[in-house]
Amino acid sequence: MARRLWPALHLLDQDVFGKHTPVKGVPNLFAYEIDTKDTIERSKREIRDKIQWFLKFAEISTRADEFVESATMNPAFEESAMFENMIDLMFKDEYDLYVFDTAPTANARRLLGMSKVYSLWVNKMMKSREEAQGLRQLLSFSKKKEADPLMDYLIDFRERMEHARVLLTDIDKTAFFFVTLPEALPIAVISRFINWFHDFGIPVGGVLVNMRIDSSVVGNDSAAFVRNRLAMQDEHMHTIEVRGVDMLRRIGANVFA
Repeated sequence: MARRLWPALHLLDQDVFGKHTPVKGVPNLFAYEIDTKDTIERSKREIRDKIQWFLKFAEISTRADEFVESATMNPAFEESAMFENMIDLMFKDEYDLYVFDTAPTANARRLLGMSKVYSLWVNKMMKSREEAQGLRQLLSFSKKKEADPLMDYLIDFRERMEHARVLLTDIDKTAFFFVTLPEALPIAVISRFINWFHDFGIPVGGVLVNMRIDSSVVGNDSAAFVRNRLAMQDEHMHTIEVRGVDMLRRIGANVFA
């Protein structure tokens, strides 16, 4: 049986915080709740080390702390740190299947699209670095090619992000499942985000409907609010359920396009 790593959920009823933990009663299933605070602090230390190393290499006397503070105050920093943690888990390849319970949809979209953003950023950095190195060579009396640890880091980083992009867009290995409520606003939001994920080339596996009222427990004597809400959900289920030949043809056209 394949080994699977599952995110921590309260329904497991066991402590899986900060460590890979076997799920009780389920063979070859492990759960792990990422320590967000630890991840962010570790990312800050790594950024501080990289900036300090770069400043020393470039013979700049400015302290790294000022740059670190500026970088880590960015609202996207936490998402970036969590993305790094996520791909670290994937690259270790210790399990046959990874299931990530991500942040709310808006954050998840930025999270999974970050590999593309990173690649664009690194390509620009590398171009600027090559131009700077070329100018430095022209101004130097020595023709000896100097080692460039920053360029080496950027190349390695780009390859790492490309590896992540390939994994996240491989339809045979990755699928993103949305969770929605059978209500107008959540359905509209999910529809928009599905289009955004397609723009990033991330395969969408399907949509799960949550908090559906069980019609078998609703009768004429039930509260009017409950009966009205059930009727509303039934109406919206027609929007998201696959029913009839026409809907099947639409699904087939999208799947096999």
